[in-house]
Order: sequence, then C-alpha cells, then structure tokens
Amino acid sequence: MKTADEIRRSLESTYMSHEIDEKLPLIEEINRLKKEKNAVLLGHNYMTPDIFHGVSDIVGDSLYLSKVAADTKAEIILFNGVHFMAETAKLMSPEKKVLIADLKAGCSLAESITRKDVQDLKAKYPGIPVVTYVNCTADVKAETDVCCTSANAVQIVNSLDSDEVIFLPDEYLAGNVRNQTKKKIISFPGRCMVHEMYSPEDILSVRRQWPGVTVISHPECKEDVVAISDFSGSTSQMAKFIKDSGAKDVFLVTECSMGDNLRAEFPERSFVSSCRTCPHMKKITLEKIRDALLYERYEIELDPEVIEKGRMAVQRMLDISYK
Repeated sequence: MKTADEIRRSLESTYMSHEIDEKLPLIEEINRLKKEKNAVLLGHNYMTPDIFHGVSDIVGDSLYLSKVAADTKAEIILFNGVHFMAETAKLMSPEKKVLIADLKAGCSLAESITRKDVQDLKAKYPGIPVVTYVNCTADVKAETDVCCTSANAVQIVNSLDSDEVIFLPDEYLAGNVRNQTKKKIISFPGRCMVHEMYSPEDILSVRRQWPGVTVISHPECKEDVVAISDFSGSTSQMAKFIKDSGAKDVFLVTECSMGDNLRAEFPERSFVSSCRTCPHMKKITLEKIRDALLYERYEIELDPEVIEKGRMAVQRMLDISYK
C-alpha cells in the first residue's frame, strides 16, 4: 500500500496542494477500511487520479482487470469503474461479494444492446459465432460465444473457425476490426458517448497547434479518426506505446482521466487533452467508495444461469489471450 507521501507525489501533477490535503484523510480512511474488510479495489484507467492513484489496489484496462477479478484472494471486490465491469468481476468470482460505489454508474455502449437483441441476431444469422465486446451487460455476455476487449478484438475474431462473425455492440470498434481482418463482420449500432464525439477535425486542429504531436486514439473512435492517428489501441496499449515510443507531446483521443493518470507515470511528457469526460465514470467518488466499503452496499447480484453462461464467454477470451 502506498504511503501518504507516495500518494501525494502521484497526485501533484493534477491537483493543487490544498486539494490533496483535503483528499488525503478520506483516502487514508478508505485504505484502512480495505484492510479491515479484506477488500481489493480494482480501478479502471478512466477513474479520476484520487481514486486511480489513491485507493485502487490494481489498475488497468478491462482485459487485465477481468483476469485479476478471477485471481484475487480478497473476500470483497469493489470495482472502481462502471456497472458492466463490476458484473464481469462477479462473473469471474461468483463466490465473492462484488460491490460498486454507485449503481447508476452505467455505460451508453452497454445500454445500447439487450439480450433479446443478441437472440434476434442469432436467429437471423444462425450458426455465425458471436463476439461481444466486454463493454456489455452480463445478460448479453450470456448469449455470447466469446468476449473480447479493444486490446484483443482482432485476435479473438481471427481465432474463430468461421468466415463470418457477429461483432457486438460497438459499431466503430467493429469497423476498426473489419479493417484488420479478412473475415466478414456483422455489426450493431452501439456507440460510446465519449469516443463518438471525436472527429478528424479535432486531430487536425491539435496538430496545427502542436506540430509534431503524437496522436493516440482508442479503437472505439470512428474509423476516420483512427485512420489519421499515429497509434490506436486499448488504454493499456496506449500506456505501453507512450513508454516505448519516446513521444514527448501526446494527444490522447479518449476519456480525459486517462491523460490525468498518465501524467504521474510520465512526468517528462506533455499531454494535450480535450477533456471529454464520461459522466458515468465520474459518478464514482471517494465518498461513495468509502460508504460502499463501510456499509458493504451496492452488491452485484446475478442470476446463476447468467453467471454460468457469461463466465464461459469471458473465460474463453482469457484462455485465448493468455495461452
């Protein structure tokens, strides 16, 4: 566990000193509660820095956190992210108590598709395997052959013994996968409300203002945005690219807390930010995390049939990705 001084240093790149002073007592209270409750806090890369650096024990993208959810020995998992992520943790650790700090922390993409939608597509295209982006509900995962993330989507699609694949629900990720595979992709009109806001004009404007800037986009963005980026990848792949490339000025075409959190890891780099934020991610706060731990509330509960079928889809993804 980080010391108060280590946490302070991690937060100095995004908060004023008086803001850190205000946050530290609550951070310390949460970290004390974690030990008392034998709880582990998983933090997605889009969490604000006080949560990401201050109280999350394990941080990363959804693929990594899905795997960790299955491996953790803690009795309680508190997922600092949105609802579908906590559901995925419950799928992988059904015997554990899985909490989320705010049940209303949803996801525009996950909410764009229902289990019935998937059933209808399977009836329309019988025998075609279904790949579902992990950014979906457990009910949707239960109708899926194998899940994927933005980090492994192409790998998962190419691993299937079929010339056609139903890819759900993100139509932009589906388009970007289509450009990297020979398989026919049947998509669905789901979108992330943050990433769909970006346009090629945003990138061109930034490049005019910062000549030589390295543009890194998320594959949930439109195909024409990804096409003129220097690199496109998942949040963990973004961080690895920044580390390996030596890029000095970076424009991250994704949720703005990603840049805030990377400033602490790469203090020698300059991050250009458009600060497009996810209102669902921002529902998770230190106060809500403290209360979720204190009262062990907002537990994720799923039907056993959904757990069994959804877990299989996620496990197949992990088996392919980590074999």
